[in-house]
Amino acid sequence: MSDINMVPFIDIMMVLLVAFMVSAPMLTQGVKVDLPKVVSKPIPISDNQENLIISIKADGNYFIDLGKKHDQAASLKIIQEKVSKVVASQPDLQVLIKGDKNVVYGVVIELMAHLQGVGVENVGLITNPTALNEK
Repeated sequence: MSDINMVPFIDIMMVLLVAFMVSAPMLTQGVKVDLPKVVSKPIPISDNQENLIISIKADGNYFIDLGKKHDQAASLKIIQEKVSKVVASQPDLQVLIKGDKNVVYGVVIELMAHLQGVGVENVGLITNPTALNEK
């Protein structure tokens, strides 16, 4: 009695599997995206909610508003230390990032990663309101 040999079928399936595994990551990389230019409504913030504002200037300097003098630039490490102390005492604190429009996107993402590293779960971005006809 003759049996069907499955070895060639398995060989072909393995080659196809490897081909799909190699090509799948390339499908999601290098996609050009034009971010939308829309006007959004501001998110209402209650008066009793505490906010911590971290500003980023166009040159990449960070400033933290703790109710004291905030005109002196601080490094990411210092920002991280100060925010971790504040978040330890107020875990529901809203942290807002006020970035200059010319700040490199990676600088904002790096700050957000550092904030996440110290336990900040609620981060918002501050923008200037734009009228619909000012697009």
